[in-house]
Amino acid sequence: MELPRGMRDIESKESSKIEYVRQKFIETSTLFGFQFMEPSPIELLSVLETKSGPSIKNEIYHFTDKGDREIALRFDFTIGLTRFATSQKSMRLPAKISTFGGVWRYDEPQKGRYRFFHQWDIEIYGEPNVESDAEIIDFTSKFLSSLGLENVVIDVCDRELVESYVKNVFNTDSPDIIGDILRAVDKIQKKRKQDIVREYQEKGYSVPELEKILDFSEIKGSPTEIEQRIDTTQIKNWDKILRLFETLQNRNVDNIRINFGIVRGLDYYSGIVFEVFERNFDVGALVGGGRYDTLTRAFGRNDLGATGAAGGVERIALLLEKQQVESNNKKPRVSVVFVNDDMQKIAINIASKLRLEGIATDVELSGKSLKKQMEIASDSKYVIIIAPKEYAENYVILRNMENGSETSIKIDSVLNEIKSNLEL
Repeated sequence: MELPRGMRDIESKESSKIEYVRQKFIETSTLFGFQFMEPSPIELLSVLETKSGPSIKNEIYHFTDKGDREIALRFDFTIGLTRFATSQKSMRLPAKISTFGGVWRYDEPQKGRYRFFHQWDIEIYGEPNVESDAEIIDFTSKFLSSLGLENVVIDVCDRELVESYVKNVFNTDSPDIIGDILRAVDKIQKKRKQDIVREYQEKGYSVPELEKILDFSEIKGSPTEIEQRIDTTQIKNWDKILRLFETLQNRNVDNIRINFGIVRGLDYYSGIVFEVFERNFDVGALVGGGRYDTLTRAFGRNDLGATGAAGGVERIALLLEKQQVESNNKKPRVSVVFVNDDMQKIAINIASKLRLEGIATDVELSGKSLKKQMEIASDSKYVIIIAPKEYAENYVILRNMENGSETSIKIDSVLNEIKSNLEL
């Protein structure tokens, strides 16, 4: 009776946090005009390989179905949404799509990462421009703020900027070498510099050139701070970074920082990229995203650009707990209790009517004593007590569980004016 490795049951406390994140995500999606949809949880393996190549098999759940087709469980939402968007020839552009749900990855389980987990995802499809990139980052900032999270920083960069620097330092146009060095840059956020140098030295890379790249990747700050450190006139796409920074400031996004170490690990990113961190949180990036026009081209749409972001919900839930953010999204509850067995049927009837009025209501089903019912009802805002004497006179007792006060109230009044009487 054990679960497969990397899987777990999501109990009420964690489920409540996930639902809190989901509700805030949908609210923010509506504010920004994103259209919510649910892409298929199962894809053809060949579709997933379009994004990440045949080696993706080692990182996902895939199998042959009864029709002898090679299929796989989705490992993120970008591939499904992009497959959908590129197939919609008459779709109005720019198309802004959002989604939320579970994904599966055959990763090594660790803190904040399981083999089944939840993600939120937003994508914009249309003509490539900096404002679309800014819209994604603006959404991310406001969404995390709506959750009540603090001390969050958004690190932005441009993939072409770093690629150009690598080409100049290593004097190469080889995609394999450039990709390999970009993976080294991506590791600087997670591993010690000397460990990366040792790893790449064993691969045959020149240490001085590699160290120059890694030193470059550690540069971060505002445009002014970076311009004081290096000659940005020699940096490709520095003007694009400045435009992005300026439009984000115009959008009142003030928790942004340029970071030349942000390139994102996936090879299909092609422009602006970003990652989001809590400055003192040690489980990695909360959100990652950027422009990936190469993926839409891989699906046959050279006319369609794409930019987006995704965040791990379980990691966000851990941060909510760490920062002690109140994420209880439950409605105030009412309990209906009864003095004796004769009153149980009446209590259930009243509870049913309260539920029809949209009031979250509990009632004892197994005939426990009044004392035990009151103990169970301790988390309710109000308790309605059904007692023989009061009921004979068409009254019930209403107890305020916050201050312990009690009052008698007519049953008709409870049923007809429930929301005003209970202040819910």
